[in-house]
Amino acid sequence: MLIVIGKIFKTGAESQTKSDLTVKAMSIIVHLDVMMAKRKMSLNEFSEKVGLTLANLSIFKTGKAKAIRFSTLETICKVLKCQPGDILEYADE
Repeated sequence: MLIVIGKIFKTGAESQTKSDLTVKAMSIIVHLDVMMAKRKMSLNEFSEKVGLTLANLSIFKTGKAKAIRFSTLETICKVLKCQPGDILEYADE
């Protein structure tokens, strides 16, 4: 299962194709840096414990990820001993 981060909307008529979709500004803020700092954990150490590459962690950490698997979120929460809400925040536009 995936959590989709951000919103996608159509730019006109309902009959437009997938290539006509526009990505809207992100509504989800990622606080991974904050939780890692609270746990005094480096990105390298975190990467090893979670089993993700530094490149993928960087994409997630900077809020550029489009989705995250529940299993990945579960592992992140186990390693940081936190809840998903400690890492992800919805910001109303």
